[in-house]
Amino acid sequence: MNQLKTFIRKALIGGVLVILPIIIIGFVFRWAFYFVTDLIQPLTNYTIEHYHLPELAADFIVIVIILMVCFAIGTLVSTGIGKWLHNHFDKYLVRLAPGYRIVKEIVVQVFGSSDDSPFGKGEVVRVKLFGENCETTVTALVTSKHPDGTVTIFMPTGPNPTSGNIYHIPEKLVEYFPEASVEKMMKSIIACGAGSDVLFSSSSKPGSL
Repeated sequence: MNQLKTFIRKALIGGVLVILPIIIIGFVFRWAFYFVTDLIQPLTNYTIEHYHLPELAADFIVIVIILMVCFAIGTLVSTGIGKWLHNHFDKYLVRLAPGYRIVKEIVVQVFGSSDDSPFGKGEVVRVKLFGENCETTVTALVTSKHPDGTVTIFMPTGPNPTSGNIYHIPEKLVEYFPEASVEKMMKSIIACGAGSDVLFSSSSKPGSL
């Protein structure tokens, strides 16, 4: 009887573990769909009213138009004048909305390239922050190297990688991972360490004095 109860319990738990993530993903996609369609609803209503299209077709057309606008803006900011305008707009918006910079940097880490990232030139490392004899390591970026054999590292905090701590330490405490990208590291930080096994699966090289 106990074996039967154990079997039933394990079977139910196993089923929940399989189905629940699928249900959650379904709810997330459903929420994202309705969130986007609610945002563009005024444009959708305008399209329906003037072109007499079905609502789904109007949503699709509006989304395509928005993507085209994003493409046009991206093309503009890649020019010299566009960069100048973007920088001035950023400075103005940061004063009006203090949280804008944090949100922008997180979005850049998730979707942008290393050239866009404020940490794009850093090197991904694991650091024995508490000394050579301690096996505990932390994920960090080397942001500067100094003639005296020390390096400056930035240790991001999760899930917000734009905040963290700066340390100046001997390079012998640093283990470099040349094949690990900053983007993957930041995604791991945002995910509170998930993905670290893949991040540090590449060959490493120790720091040298």
